[in-house]
Amino acid sequence: MRRAALISSPELWAHGHGESHPLRPERLRMTYELLEGYGAFDGPSSCIHAPSLATEAELALWHTPEYILAVQALSRGEVDFSPRRYNFGPGDNPVFAGMYESEALKVGASLLAARMVLERQVDVAFSFAGGLHHAMAGHASGFCVFNDAAIAIRWLADRGQRVLYVDIDAHHGDGVQAAFDETAQVMTISLHESGEVLFPGTGFPSETGKGPGEGYSANVPLLPYTSDEIYWWAFERTVLPLAADMQPDILVTQLGVDAHYQDPLAHLNLTTQGYTSLIRAFRAMELPWVALGGGGYNVHTVARAWTLAYGIMADRSLPDEIPHRYARAYGDKWLHDRGQPSLSRQDAASAQRYAERQVAALQRSLGHEHFEHNP
Repeated sequence: MRRAALISSPELWAHGHGESHPLRPERLRMTYELLEGYGAFDGPSSCIHAPSLATEAELALWHTPEYILAVQALSRGEVDFSPRRYNFGPGDNPVFAGMYESEALKVGASLLAARMVLERQVDVAFSFAGGLHHAMAGHASGFCVFNDAAIAIRWLADRGQRVLYVDIDAHHGDGVQAAFDETAQVMTISLHESGEVLFPGTGFPSETGKGPGEGYSANVPLLPYTSDEIYWWAFERTVLPLAADMQPDILVTQLGVDAHYQDPLAHLNLTTQGYTSLIRAFRAMELPWVALGGGGYNVHTVARAWTLAYGIMADRSLPDEIPHRYARAYGDKWLHDRGQPSLSRQDAASAQRYAERQVAALQRSLGHEHFEHNP
């Protein structure tokens, strides 16, 4: 029997960056309510576990002690230093009351997911509040205060695990790449909208790691309007052979939903059907699996996509019609998209040519031999 866990508690969506901020905590509540409406936690194969706050020592697996103390002070409202020193302020990374506890809890959730998977309590654990992949060792970045992905992976690596990290968020997973740029124990792969047009402006095929980590970072930038078909074409030619080549002990994925065509902050054209094809590919790897959340700024789309993802993780077949109670509360009727993004022939051709160039550039950068393995 396949065993899956959702790492969840109401405290994970009790705080947020502010009413006008794009990263809205209700997307977590809505995901939980939709899964509950489907009865996704009924039976012995699926369970919910509540996290606890990460300790300072756990946060220090990636973040500097100075930065951890600064987040604590800002969270308490202490302003005897400039928040700008740590990239806080109006805009992407506002200071908010209870910030330290809120964000340390998200790290604790991802650490719990890692621990449960490592100890084989479950086959897959989904820390849907996690995936905050931009935070750097000494500063906040891109809506991310603490980098739970880097911390959970470091925790696994410290226990001897070879980790494959795959990031399908629309934005490059720059913080996670930076954390493991110089080690061969962790491979980071990121497919994302090109840094030529989208934050954080990084994630090109030439970024392949440094020193002992050379060859263990892989990036596939994609053009705006990249469709399901083009995205899968790039995924199949990069992620699958690199995963087979590495033969990792554990899979960690960042499952941001902002590559969806309805997302207001990015410009890729995935549908829920394209998104779930990627989730099924991760499931088919048959590896112990730590799944993390990530971006996604249309709350209705996020809830539907993450519900579909958890259904695949738990081997649950979910009816396409949304449960009545949830549909009445939020207005959604179908789990999968019923519409399709409009795409001109010219945009499609440009996106395909760009993807082909980037995949070819990555193969040259890493060496074609790494792409000869079949999954």
